[in-house]
Amino acid sequence: MAKLEPGVVWGDQYQTLLRACKEGAYALPAVNIVGTNSLNAVMEAAAKNKSDIIIQLSNGGAQFFAGKGMEDSHKAKVLGAVSAAQHVHLLAKEYGIAVVLHTDHANKKLVPWIDDLITYGEQYFKDHGYPLFTSHMIDLSEETIEDNLETSARILKRMVPLGMSIEIELGVTGGEEDGVGSDEIDNDKLYTQPEEVLQAYEVLAPIGHFSLAASFGNVHGVYKPGNVELRPEILKNSQELVASTKGLGHNPLDLVFHGGSGSEKDKIAESLNYGVFKMNIDTDTQFAFAHAIGEYVEANADAFKHQIHPETGEPHKKQYDPRVWLRKGEEAMIERLNEAFIDLRSAGKTLVG
Repeated sequence: MAKLEPGVVWGDQYQTLLRACKEGAYALPAVNIVGTNSLNAVMEAAAKNKSDIIIQLSNGGAQFFAGKGMEDSHKAKVLGAVSAAQHVHLLAKEYGIAVVLHTDHANKKLVPWIDDLITYGEQYFKDHGYPLFTSHMIDLSEETIEDNLETSARILKRMVPLGMSIEIELGVTGGEEDGVGSDEIDNDKLYTQPEEVLQAYEVLAPIGHFSLAASFGNVHGVYKPGNVELRPEILKNSQELVASTKGLGHNPLDLVFHGGSGSEKDKIAESLNYGVFKMNIDTDTQFAFAHAIGEYVEANADAFKHQIHPETGEPHKKQYDPRVWLRKGEEAMIERLNEAFIDLRSAGKTLVG
């Protein structure tokens, strides 16, 4: 398998990485970030595990990266994503890792966000000779499949000259993430039909590269056991239908596992046999980050109430310094990602070398 240079992958490099994942039956964690703390933790975790990685931003994560104080929320979502991408381009090489840069769920109302990011990407490509992002996701699963594919095709046509890919969704991932989706779980919509996957292939494959989040019971967030049933065989059936209809080889589709947090490990393992190269993880890493900070605050409660201890006169600066407790969150996030790299079988399989 071809080796990759450290940094942000795109075009043929990206597809080389996906082929390695599918041929090796492993997947990469796709981690949502909201600031430099979570972003740096992800890069550190990938480097320590000798794994390639997918870093992604939701619209809310991008807005937070730019700063909630920006009055123009749309502009903040655009500039926050641009800023985060530039941060990764600058530092990923120093961490010695290959990074897929991606934006997460963008439903119909967020299509203008993606269009503006592509406009920024076009200028970035002119200036640097490579794209700002590896791929963008368009989630029009709540629309008709015709509208979904028509809009996805239009956007993919803009991205192909930049060496970029698109990720689409068919079927609905349950739960809600940054204003996309709903906390109500409608089980009838959680399972994509293989015929819909074939329809997507016929529309998008002639244009350029795409990956597909086919719903097989996925739900954002963590729910009590038994509330959601994952059915990875839907992925298997979709791969087989496209392969047989189009005369293609084994697992021709590049598939994505959304809602990875809290999923049963045996279902994760099974999905890796069906062409899944990417598993989204957000809720679990958020909790790991927050839990560690909460424990630290509890253990050093006086330092978060008084600059100087009211009885001993001892300064508390070393305890309340944000670099101390934010690092606790980073370390816990890295520890949770260590588990994800093992579950997805990507540890030690970086193509950088």
